[in-house]
Amino acid sequence: MSAALLFDLDGTLAETDHVHLQAFQQVFAPHGVELDKARYEREIHGSSNDAIGRRFLPHLSADERARTLAHKEEVYRAHIGEVEPVAGLAALLDHADARGVARAVVTNAPRANADQILSAIGLGDRLGPVICGDELARAKPDPLPYLTALELCGASAERSVAFEDSASGVRAAAAAGVAVVGLTTSLDEARLREAGATLVVADFADPRVYELIARQSARIADNCAASPPAPGA
Repeated sequence: MSAALLFDLDGTLAETDHVHLQAFQQVFAPHGVELDKARYEREIHGSSNDAIGRRFLPHLSADERARTLAHKEEVYRAHIGEVEPVAGLAALLDHADARGVARAVVTNAPRANADQILSAIGLGDRLGPVICGDELARAKPDPLPYLTALELCGASAERSVAFEDSASGVRAAAAAGVAVVGLTTSLDEARLREAGATLVVADFADPRVYELIARQSARIADNCAASPPAPGA
């Protein structure tokens, strides 16, 4: 099976978490929920909207929670403005193109958010299928979104690398058996390592990213070469 590069969206492809925080603050305030950056990073960052609603709005019905979170996403999309890709992303995609490496986006964001951000950074057509956790039976931190991405890409976990900026995302990718690069756009190295990141970097331009991708492929190639031939081969 082939290799794949699997990318989270918010905070990984583009630094958008500050806009999410502002949208949550605006929408949650009428419900008496006070939210600062530290609490956002601790209790919301990387979570699905379903989990966020159950945690912060337990007094509402499931339908009311869903409507409230949908409104939050509308506020977010209205205020996102111009977005730049995280440094080094275009060069990394060039590297993947040259080697025929598949890509996918794996996110807990709604599809409307993903479409808007990928269009804004101008690289959406180079990132492959978009897997949204809220369209699956289970979102991150469950590994299902990453397992789905691997299946769509025809890729093996052992040969693939994921890129994440949240603890829940790192855990999801690691649970799927994928080596994870943690980006410090939101969390520090210690928290990303604790969640299971193989490597922690500031952005995609770090040469260690390329070294990890090469190492994953070489390790599997070596294992295949060392395997005995099948009976009768």
